[in-house]
Amino acid sequence: MTYLGDLRTSSVHLQSGNTIITDAPTDNHGKGEAFSPTDSVANALATCMLTVMGIKARDLEVDFSGSTAEVTKMMGTEPRRITEIHVTFEMSISVDEKTRTILEKTAMTCPVLYSLHPDIKKEVVFNWK
Repeated sequence: MTYLGDLRTSSVHLQSGNTIITDAPTDNHGKGEAFSPTDSVANALATCMLTVMGIKARDLEVDFSGSTAEVTKMMGTEPRRITEIHVTFEMSISVDEKTRTILEKTAMTCPVLYSLHPDIKKEVVFNWK
């Protein structure tokens, strides 16, 4: 990772060479032109949940490509921190109740969810087609 100045960082993934840029948000002296570090944390929760569901879905021979997640992060002060993360999934497929339950429970086992501080409120909603 490299600090680029002006409250911006650049991180390069060694295996792929992909780059992630972060900016401080406008409410914290930044430009807000890219994900903030706390945006990245909230986004990591949703992407992790989709990823572990994808692994389980592949085992079940279910394709939910095109499913989406909307992530909302709330910040607190003193100290400045993430206080809540809301994730709403719009699942692109219609599946039976058993498959829904398996995928939803799998999502709730993602490593990022277990890594977040217990004081952070997490609200997760699954909307199935």
